[in-house]
Amino acid sequence: MPSAVKYLSIFSPATEQERKENFEDYWDFTQQHGGQLFEDDKDLEKKRARLQHFQNNPVKLRQPLADPESFYRNYVEMQDDPASLDRITLMLTGIYKFARHEWVGIKGAWDVVPDMAHSYSVEDKISRVHLAEEFCHVRLFNEMLCTCGLDRVEWVPLGPIKEKIYEQFPKVPGVIKDGPAFVTELMGVTFYCHLNKLFDEILAEEPEVRLRLKELLEEITIDEVAHVGQRRNFIGPIGMSISKALVKPFYTLFFRDIPEIGLLFDVSKMIEDGVAFDFNDLPAHMIERTWIPSYCKASTPHYTDRAPKISGLG
Repeated sequence: MPSAVKYLSIFSPATEQERKENFEDYWDFTQQHGGQLFEDDKDLEKKRARLQHFQNNPVKLRQPLADPESFYRNYVEMQDDPASLDRITLMLTGIYKFARHEWVGIKGAWDVVPDMAHSYSVEDKISRVHLAEEFCHVRLFNEMLCTCGLDRVEWVPLGPIKEKIYEQFPKVPGVIKDGPAFVTELMGVTFYCHLNKLFDEILAEEPEVRLRLKELLEEITIDEVAHVGQRRNFIGPIGMSISKALVKPFYTLFFRDIPEIGLLFDVSKMIEDGVAFDFNDLPAHMIERTWIPSYCKASTPHYTDRAPKISGLG
């Protein structure tokens, strides 16, 4: 029997008034979601407490990494043949490289986006908190690596050309940058959903660490799903069509820059999932904690021809 669809495509149309109302709704959500902003620390009250919980209750691999030095040798730039690394090391170097791009991007944006004292529009206030959440994500990624026994990780800038691109991007007019910024957030959610499944495969014999990495990733993904809706809210109908067309080239170029991705993931499937993203495959407990634009919620019955999922098999 077909199952009811609760949510619509992230590329669904929205009027200017709907987007205005959704900015206000998102601002209400994000204030209670993260708690007080500690601007000097680029941190948020509830995010800080959650990280502290994980750090106060550490878990570790039953079988330590066979060759930690292979991680340290390759995590910033791949020195060895990536196919020669074991899959857990390859996964961890890939996680670092993905998170490093995120870190470099938010570093550049933090100095451009107005601080809260000079944020006079709800959009500017949202952007400031959004960036603080992203800094919290880097701390969570770092905790993933520490959980796997890698406590000597340094967050290293990219090359000068890439650093300059990331520094200048926030200064670009919104009509140009909003589409790419949205697609970048969508790419993050797509990657995290596929990474969650990879944990099941690679960490099958490490149940405690598998669960902890999933918990850490879930904290990030819940925020990123909300960010996808928030970034989409900046974009009008023409920009939305352009954004959808950007998914394939953006995913392809970005993931090509991280050699681990092609060995661990099906990039074509990630592109397909990005284009088709509609929130419906997210678990209910994550939906409850995140934010979805009102125009992506089905207000009348819609049905899917996808086969219903059976608990334990999907």
